[in-house]
Amino acid sequence: MKLYPLFADLAHRAVLVVGGGAVAERKIAALLDAQAQITVHAIELTPQLQAWADEGRIILRSGPFDDTWLDTVWLVIAATSDNALNKRVAALAESRRIFVNVVDDSALCSFHVPAVIDRAPLTIAISSGGDAPMLARLLRERLETLLDHSLGALASLAAKLRKRIRLRYPDLAGRRSFYEDLFTGPVARLLRQGQPDRALEAAEHLLASTPARAAGSVVLVGAGPGDPGLLTLRALRALNEADVILHDRLVSAEVLDLARRDAERIEVAKQAGNHHTTQDGIHALLLEHARAGKRVIRLKGGDPFVFGRGGEELEFLRDHGIPYEVVPGITAAVACAAYAGIPLTHRDHAQSVRFVTAHCRSSMDTLDWPALAQERQTLAVYMGVGELPTLQANLIAHGRAASTPFALIENGSRADQRVVTGTLAQLAEWATTHAVRSPALLILGEVAALAESLAWFGQAPLGAAVASMRGKAPIKTLPAPERRMGGNLLSAIHHR
Repeated sequence: MKLYPLFADLAHRAVLVVGGGAVAERKIAALLDAQAQITVHAIELTPQLQAWADEGRIILRSGPFDDTWLDTVWLVIAATSDNALNKRVAALAESRRIFVNVVDDSALCSFHVPAVIDRAPLTIAISSGGDAPMLARLLRERLETLLDHSLGALASLAAKLRKRIRLRYPDLAGRRSFYEDLFTGPVARLLRQGQPDRALEAAEHLLASTPARAAGSVVLVGAGPGDPGLLTLRALRALNEADVILHDRLVSAEVLDLARRDAERIEVAKQAGNHHTTQDGIHALLLEHARAGKRVIRLKGGDPFVFGRGGEELEFLRDHGIPYEVVPGITAAVACAAYAGIPLTHRDHAQSVRFVTAHCRSSMDTLDWPALAQERQTLAVYMGVGELPTLQANLIAHGRAASTPFALIENGSRADQRVVTGTLAQLAEWATTHAVRSPALLILGEVAALAESLAWFGQAPLGAAVASMRGKAPIKTLPAPERRMGGNLLSAIHHR
């Protein structure tokens, strides 16, 4: 179930809490912070709840539960140990279209109470939909250490200047550029140092001195092979600064989900065998949006400078005077090999790697087949699924052993990754048998045999066992449990 995030203004609005124990006390404390008008029905109260009642901060209801208590409330929380009462409260609230939370029973909830990081007026909420509340709390604890308490003062200062900022920067691109300077420059530093008056002076100076219209620009960003965890920090920042994103079809939905929600997204469908937007058309789109003063991201699968035509796009931007920069990505050969457990080089088996593209017959005709057929090297072949029979025939004809291992990696690094292994003699047949489809990368060479023993991600490789490497030094591998991804979630967050 995917929840819709919602921040509710409960100030001076009636809320009913059923229950008077420790859990109810925690919920009521948060509601008091939100200035809600709280009515509590409970047989017994914690000392703190009784104190709040004595102070007039909450209203108590005693006796049997009365359905009419729901008639005037905006929100209901059921936090009792009586399952039957909790279910009754949930059903009554549902019939009245009132949002209800039943503690520790997500099936009865129409809203969930998140773990909250409070930097008022900035609030960050984390929810697991009731499935893993402890995980949400652990994430909150980690984020608490990363987010400075001065962020609240920074948000308040921005609110104070908001109308003037909108008048000064009527276009979205210029306004966003100003806010980035405001939030990351001297103003934020002065607030961290506890100097709000000087921070306000610096903000006023920034507002008066920054040009009213920002120039457009283009950033070529490598999106990697699909796993959003492989994005660089620079790429993530660029995605969150973008006004317009021109992306290939190979860019995964998970990567696009990390971009700004209000950025315009234009798919240019650059995929093997499917180019519904020509390269000239992409150039025209880059120019149109950059000249409109927008920050444009050209988002490419893998790395923009490895078979991505990034060089051509930079030449076009240079010739038209458009500022640009490049954020490298992890190219498919590196990422797919790693996720398949295949080292591209190995002291005993491969001393070099060749990156080759084979997306059409004309590109195949330009390849140096004798060089590609040499032993003790790894071939990483991009966009070659449609030309596997030709690859196979030419490599064998020019001396590459038919017993050379291969690995075809489909959707490398993604949840649906598949790895097909075999020998060069079986390449075209195995690809047809297992219906391998683009995007898929071919790795050919002795190292490809290691996919069967070093695999750590996704399903085990498909296909027959590859030919043994007779006479080669044995390859030492860790026991299976030690080869799997280690570490816990919090250490992963820390190291990112």
